[in-house]
Amino acid sequence: MTLYENLANQLEESIRSGALQPGARLPSVRRISSSRGVSPATVFQAYYLLEARGLVRARARAGYFVAAENGEVPQPQTASASGENSVELDVADRVFTLLDSVMKRNIVPFGSPIPSPALFPLPRLGKSMAAAARTLSPWATVDEMSPGKQVLRRLIAARYAVDGITVRVDEIVITNGALEALNLALASVTRPGDAVVVESPTFYGALQAIQRLGLRAVEVSTHPHDGLDLAALGQAIARHQPKACWLMPTFQNPLGCTMPEDRKRELVALLALHRVPLIEDDVYGELYFGPRRPLPAKAFDREGLVLHCSSYSKTLAPGYRIGWTAAGLHADAVKRLKLSTTLATSAPSQLGLARYLAGGGYDRHLRKLREQLAHQYAGAAHAVARHFPAGTQATRPDGGYMFWIVLPEGTDAVELHRRALAQHVSVAPGPMFSASGQFGNCIRINFGHPLDARAERALEQLGKLAAQLVPG
Repeated sequence: MTLYENLANQLEESIRSGALQPGARLPSVRRISSSRGVSPATVFQAYYLLEARGLVRARARAGYFVAAENGEVPQPQTASASGENSVELDVADRVFTLLDSVMKRNIVPFGSPIPSPALFPLPRLGKSMAAAARTLSPWATVDEMSPGKQVLRRLIAARYAVDGITVRVDEIVITNGALEALNLALASVTRPGDAVVVESPTFYGALQAIQRLGLRAVEVSTHPHDGLDLAALGQAIARHQPKACWLMPTFQNPLGCTMPEDRKRELVALLALHRVPLIEDDVYGELYFGPRRPLPAKAFDREGLVLHCSSYSKTLAPGYRIGWTAAGLHADAVKRLKLSTTLATSAPSQLGLARYLAGGGYDRHLRKLREQLAHQYAGAAHAVARHFPAGTQATRPDGGYMFWIVLPEGTDAVELHRRALAQHVSVAPGPMFSASGQFGNCIRINFGHPLDARAERALEQLGKLAAQLVPG
């Protein structure tokens, strides 16, 4: 246990025992640093962790205070239902219509799929890009085109090794963001008409890809805290004989949930038994709020059946569109598809990013980013508790920048989206995350943008609009 975790746990005990009452001001960072003999950074990390747990709240220029007893909304406790049949999808128009409305600069972007670009070290990245461009040889623009630059692939393989995961450099394929990696992975293991298992709810990008490739979606029950139901997955495999699973076991979008590591191990073993490839979407894995990164399912892969996909778009360089897949047994198939579709990923972007990573500073940036996201989540969750109607439930993610809100039964999330958009506020309504149009009373909220006064007012507006739509 780290120093800041130990300090956070001691303060949590004081809060839960009543020694620190709701509304009480916590000791200043300077005071507790001096009395406990720890650095101010350790105190800040402990306070950020308590904030992410919903136990304390920050007030501008006033410090940290114990959260009021009604400072949290209850978590949803019920898993979604599995689909009885595989579904031929028709979701593209629904998703495109919604996405078009949430990407405008005058909209408060709670429905956006991306975090604020202000969170990233773009000036330093720009310097790395400029330096790489100045030294770029003519042959470097055409060497290693489809698999990607070896210098970057080696850095990615080294990053896996830090977590104890052995990934060969030659199984890594650099892509135009994680979405291309996921799409290439899916196309490499399926043929039109095949069934593909997805979570319920699932990332709408998976549904779009399944529709485009002429595949059928099989929705499997997913718990808002522990992730995919493995018993339901076993039943789906027996019934539908899927050719792939597209899953997000860590900080799942849209729920924010994470499968415990022992269940990830069981997941990989179950799929290996049936020789079903796992396309693992792990774009948020580095954005954890706890002491260490949750291991991906790839860590338990002994057969090469996990195609692990990630990118730097969510953690470092959103506009650079640099992603990858560690595709295991299917690496050659992915390389061939890459060659025959987009051919290559921008060489200058790859080399500029590699220069930044090799120069150090990435982990320091990630620590600051995680702290900021934990702080923003705590503020957003507290605002939901204050402003949303009675009966609202919300997930409590341990990382990433998305959480899932379940509104009272009968509330129309699509109508809430429409009314909120008229007030220049976006949300992502639940039906866009379902192959069969479920989750009509749910919304996804993006807390990846700073919770300034405008965003606070927007959450208050959302709460009022939601209350107007509650039946009765």
